[in-house]
Amino acid sequence: MVENLQGDSGRGYYLEMLIGTPPQAVADMTEESKGGHTLKKSEKCCSKLNILVDTGSSNFAVAGVPDPDVTSYFNTELSSTYQSQGIEVTVKYSQGSWTGVLGTDVVTIPKGIDGRYTINIATILESENFFLPGVKWHGILGLAYDTLAKPSSSVETFFDSLVKQAKIPNIFSLQMCGAGLPVSGSGTNGGSLVLGGIEPSLYKGNIWYTPIKEEWYYQVEILKLEVGGQNLELDCREYNADKAIVDSGTTLLRLPQKVFSAVVQAIARTSLIQEFSSGFWSGSQLACWDKTERPWSLFPKLSIYMRDENSSRSFRISILPQLYIQPILGIGENLQCYRFGISSSTNALVIGATVMEGFYVIFDRAQRRVGFAVSPCAEVDGSPVSEIEGPFTTTDVASNCVSSITFHEPVLWIASYALMSLCGIILLILIILLLIPPRCQHRYTDNDVVNDESSLVRHRWK
Repeated sequence: MVENLQGDSGRGYYLEMLIGTPPQAVADMTEESKGGHTLKKSEKCCSKLNILVDTGSSNFAVAGVPDPDVTSYFNTELSSTYQSQGIEVTVKYSQGSWTGVLGTDVVTIPKGIDGRYTINIATILESENFFLPGVKWHGILGLAYDTLAKPSSSVETFFDSLVKQAKIPNIFSLQMCGAGLPVSGSGTNGGSLVLGGIEPSLYKGNIWYTPIKEEWYYQVEILKLEVGGQNLELDCREYNADKAIVDSGTTLLRLPQKVFSAVVQAIARTSLIQEFSSGFWSGSQLACWDKTERPWSLFPKLSIYMRDENSSRSFRISILPQLYIQPILGIGENLQCYRFGISSSTNALVIGATVMEGFYVIFDRAQRRVGFAVSPCAEVDGSPVSEIEGPFTTTDVASNCVSSITFHEPVLWIASYALMSLCGIILLILIILLLIPPRCQHRYTDNDVVNDESSLVRHRWK
């Protein structure tokens, strides 16, 4: 399972899979005319589908019809083992969405666990801003908990099925090797997804573990952030508003707006660049330097503190600017342009590929913890660009930095339906009162007037 991934932080990392009986994918979707009819060419045997590895969602889905932005799709009619469940499912992400139909089929992972396993698969029939021009993957592998599965948590996830059928430990680990390399979407960077364990060759030093606060996303607890060794001095609850998660399907490090503003101010204050363009920080502009220059020396180190399994201790993971000042475009022979690998978020702190490319990350579901260790591939010009240090005391932070009220999406749906039902009942009562003859109506006084204030219930996507 070592080096079984390809991709980069700009478009995600993907795993090759074979789906169906016989294993097939439509690899050539060009059209030709024959006898006045338009035919589609297809190749059935042994083509592989590239599946995006996403620890921030829970459905396994693959393109089920031709799409202008994918080179292959899974044709259910060509598989003798496919069984449709006839259930429509829609999944929305922070960017993009898709709608498909649930079914089951057998899956083989050439560079993974030996054997063929029957898995729930959603075939994507419609999508919006999900498959993008130039992407090298044809589907998505959601590795989070069944709480996030659509249309309900009763849909057994890919990894839960694998643990049961292959009898592997309930743990997987992930290494993404793109540090300092161009975010091009070419899919040339490597990586590893180890299913069922930990591979010692993929990390250096010790593994530091932080507890999973809730089993939906991989939600962790962030205690504080430092820029250039200086504490941002924010209330630790700001870092966890309204959740902090580890998500390989998010390309950047995303920070709640207040935290993002503080980080940008601290980087601008600490860096050696004066009057830096605001468009660079917002992601609307690139910054370019001569190719002979290394702009990383102008920026500070960024550190994220997490609570240790021993709650009175913490550890910090640090990324050097080689990870968050990302090369993306070369202009001519002389200029190299870079993007800012950090963005703002309205509902979460998301440890995405910007940070994960510096570490070997262990998702230990059996012991409800996420582990971090320095990745040997997180080097630029032979020097490490990530660090882990600890332990540190937690006496300077609150005993709990996570809100005790976490609104999972299913809870929001229940609350929405409850409010709708209540409104329906109230409306029915009002209609009855309107139909009652005036002599039977109660005459209200000023003391009977009640002011009602309603609140909106919002969907919260990652």
